[in-house]
Amino acid sequence: RLKRPIHHVLRILRYKHLYTAVVIFFLLFFKAFWSPDILFLVFLTIFAVYGHAKEYIRKFTPVVALLISYDALRGIVPLISHRVHYWPMINFDRWLFGGQLPTNMLQNLWHPGSALHWYDFYFYALYMLHFLIPFGVAALIWKYRPNRFWQFGGALLLLSYAGFITYIIFPAAPPWMASDMHLIPHLTKISTDVWWSWSVHSLPNIYETFNPNPVAAVPSLHAAYPTLEFWFIRRFFGWKPAALFLVYAASLWIGVVYLGEHYVFDVLLGMIYGTSAFWISELVIIKGWHRPVIARVKRIRPRRRTNVPGDAPASRV
Repeated sequence: RLKRPIHHVLRILRYKHLYTAVVIFFLLFFKAFWSPDILFLVFLTIFAVYGHAKEYIRKFTPVVALLISYDALRGIVPLISHRVHYWPMINFDRWLFGGQLPTNMLQNLWHPGSALHWYDFYFYALYMLHFLIPFGVAALIWKYRPNRFWQFGGALLLLSYAGFITYIIFPAAPPWMASDMHLIPHLTKISTDVWWSWSVHSLPNIYETFNPNPVAAVPSLHAAYPTLEFWFIRRFFGWKPAALFLVYAASLWIGVVYLGEHYVFDVLLGMIYGTSAFWISELVIIKGWHRPVIARVKRIRPRRRTNVPGDAPASRV
């Protein structure tokens, strides 16, 4: 009698795992820019299949809402900061690399003509995973280190808003913009070429209503996010997974310079920001400064309905 229910459960689990695999494959290989609002809905379907939709909404909604608000606010930077910095990053990179700009060096070496190569698509594919990877890391931490989920979410928000404040204080142009202004040797904006060649899809999302901020290059959050994620993976899952993740992170650090999106200065500062956000979050945990916030969150959670005689037992969420 026990064999049939067990077989039924295994079959359901097999379908759940298959659905999850299909969704992950779609996210990785469907050529689209995945914004936080779209990712929130996609991951909601996965968590709902496993019966964790309420927990997912409760934990992920504040983080995603604040990330979206950060990107919405980022668009006001050009309106309030009119002095754009071009030379500090150029001078630093030239000083560090003997008078040459790494972006020009890499493009001269890897992109001498107009034809696109396989690594152009590789670097741009990693560039488009900017929001998808944090969602994946957050889901892993929620699954295997649930008591540290808020640490990761808090560190991610701290990092994002630290970048936003820096954009206000120090609006900085990326290499491709300096090239358009004829301040540095000619660069090819490879990202644009790959976008059109690859026929990347732009799914309807909230981000389409935001004003873009082209002078948000310092620090590079495309370098900062992978740095933060590396430290959390190292902290919770060990050196082996962290070393594998480092391949992705290093590829992205090199890629944003090669694509003409950032200087090495931006990348190094992004790595410092990401590392700082991680260690600040660790300090908060060590000192116990997070406990009043967690206690307040627990108090606002809906109470379970107590059973009265004649009622069916309350189901677990």
